[in-house]
Amino acid sequence: MNLPFAESFKIKMVEPIRRSTREEREKWMKDANYNLFKLNSDYVFIDLLTDSGTGAMSDKQWSEMMLGDESYAGARSYHNMKNAIKNILDFDYFLPTHQGRAAENVLFSVLVKEGDIIPGNSHFDTTKGHIEFRKAIALDVTVDEAKDTQSEAPFKGNHDLKKLENAMAEHADKVPFLLVTVTNNTAGGQPVSMECIKGVRAIADKYNKPVVFDSARFAENAYFIKTREKGYENKTVKEIVKEMFSHADAMTMSSKKDAIVNMGGFVATKHKDIFEKASVYNIMFEGYITYGGMSGRDMNALAVGLDEGTEFDFLETRIKQVEYLGKKLDEYGIPYQRPSGGHAIFVDAKKVLDKIPREEFPAQTLGVELYLEAGVRGVEIGAILADRDPVTRENRFPDLELLRLAIPRRTYTNNHMDVVAAALKNVYDRRDTITKGFKIVKEQPIMRHFTVDLERIK
Repeated sequence: MNLPFAESFKIKMVEPIRRSTREEREKWMKDANYNLFKLNSDYVFIDLLTDSGTGAMSDKQWSEMMLGDESYAGARSYHNMKNAIKNILDFDYFLPTHQGRAAENVLFSVLVKEGDIIPGNSHFDTTKGHIEFRKAIALDVTVDEAKDTQSEAPFKGNHDLKKLENAMAEHADKVPFLLVTVTNNTAGGQPVSMECIKGVRAIADKYNKPVVFDSARFAENAYFIKTREKGYENKTVKEIVKEMFSHADAMTMSSKKDAIVNMGGFVATKHKDIFEKASVYNIMFEGYITYGGMSGRDMNALAVGLDEGTEFDFLETRIKQVEYLGKKLDEYGIPYQRPSGGHAIFVDAKKVLDKIPREEFPAQTLGVELYLEAGVRGVEIGAILADRDPVTRENRFPDLELLRLAIPRRTYTNNHMDVVAAALKNVYDRRDTITKGFKIVKEQPIMRHFTVDLERIK
């Protein structure tokens, strides 16, 4: 008989987590003004808020932490990271930063100015925030298949190349670069095909524009190319990664995802002029160019994580756990963005809570209900995250209203996924009784979802 699938690691250390009562969670949620970000982590039983910096490092990564060179300039750890980026991603120049949004801040300080238009496939929150902060426009050209959560299109993260071509024909003089986000988080952790990446590169070449990758989950994207795209089934993940980045001029990286570290990021580029200009901002915002916002120990762990995170066995274990949760939701009839993505399950809140109007934030409502049910914390990817239009200041209501359940790497077992699925089923079974959502009582002018205060509508 065929052997069942098993994880490609064993557990050496555990951290206790505490169960709480419904009464406790009601109080904690109210005290947090119904913002899941504001909950103390000790109040959370299973934390699926994000997969960013929440994974478990390997024995090799921990051993490298002990070997970190903390020299201010030219540290050995910097060169370890430089070599890993060259060997795995094939970029000649890089700048360490403390995380992905810092990398965006450094690179966009060079590339983005007021009035620019940056077309891409569903810019995520910090990417869009850094663009709009500079009074530029993030133009979404994602394929329409991404709007239908129940379709099984294998590459819902793709650009619609016709939309992109039309945007370039109309706005090329205002476009500083074309953006490729791998995987496409906002669309549900959905991958981008190599065919699409090549298509974006061709359009960029036609208009003499650079291509920038938002690369937080590039390895997961490469896994999906290997398993879903014809012609790549016999290539290694590392070979696919190199081919992906052969079409990029620069990249930003939140290493807290696919490099499996708790903190870290970087800018990388193939162009010396971009590197030199960005170096000025890196020194201003982050630190000297050979450490940026990172310690030597973290650079060592990141270098190992880039290698481990691009191994097939690791990725298969990681993505099959996401699939496992998706299959449990299939059993219960709970709709989510299909097929399951690389790092998370994105529950279709509009379909689950169809009695909640969009103005009352159904995905946030579902997230609060899931937490109250079982202490499971997810995050809203919907109208609160979409923020207000920077010109009209009206709420933006995206086509998708999703509750993201982001699964940390090597952290939870499938038993935890069973609890998540059962808790969602309990909420789903009483969905007809959930008829009121939330209103905003306090918000910041940009990236409001992190700190927003909400109030129940009575």
